Amino acid sequence: MYTQCPHCQTIFKLAGTELAAAHGSVRCGHCAAVFDALRTLSAQLPPEPIEGLPTHPKHSVPPQLDLPVFRPSPAQTTLFAAEPADRAKASERSSLPAFAAARRRARTPRTWPWLVASVLLMLTLVGEIAWSERASWVNDARVRGWLEPACAKLGCRLPLRHDATTLELLSRDIRPHPSVPGALIISATLRNDAAFAQPFPMVEIALSDLDEKRVAMRRFQPREYLSDARAIEGGLAAGASAALVFEVADPGRDAVAFEFKFE
Repeated sequence: MYTQCPHCQTIFKLAGTELAAAHGSVRCGHCAAVFDALRTLSAQLPPEPIEGLPTHPKHSVPPQLDLPVFRPSPAQTTLFAAEPADRAKASERSSLPAFAAARRRARTPRTWPWLVASVLLMLTLVGEIAWSERASWVNDARVRGWLEPACAKLGCRLPLRHDATTLELLSRDIRPHPSVPGALIISATLRNDAAFAQPFPMVEIALSDLDEKRVAMRRFQPREYLSDARAIEGGLAAGASAALVFEVADPGRDAVAFEFKFE
């Protein structure tokens, strides 16, 4: 079939599927104008020289079709037309014997076990995330505000809240060890300026030279600078101070300064 653009007079060849998809509206590939292809639709080209395709007149009354090529039989029609998928399913069910249809219904998958398994997996994932982030949540004042009453009812005990920024170093001193050759004793006084008791921190001590380069460094757990197990378990009370003692190997004369860091 052929049609002609009314703007640039270009004649194009096209198929019926293209007309059906666009309901007769097409775009000219030469001038990009959109026009009705049905106005000049022709099955064949006119004899040369071609001046243009004839334009079909518009009819107010739709033309009547009198040449049928197919008519469905009464057995194929129903009062309510079913969808193709529904007809296929109905045909399949009607063609199956009774025992096969029963077995097919028995094999119908159930979705609720998958839903229950998905919910359980999601809860497990949330629990693992909560467990891995428990330290930050316990130290959060907002979360701890509702964890403490819940724990009091359940009879559990929360770990002490920790905030290293509220620990203040009041004094520090370094001197040779009185009884161990080649060793040093570092003493310090630590105060908890927080409004809550918190565990004794991990203490990092770094020794440096005149150029502020580290010559030695070590981290101490609370049990390494405190000998009282009860004091370690109870933590450092709010506003309280504690004396800390550290024994380290003497790094030599290059170590002229030392620095404390709490974690």
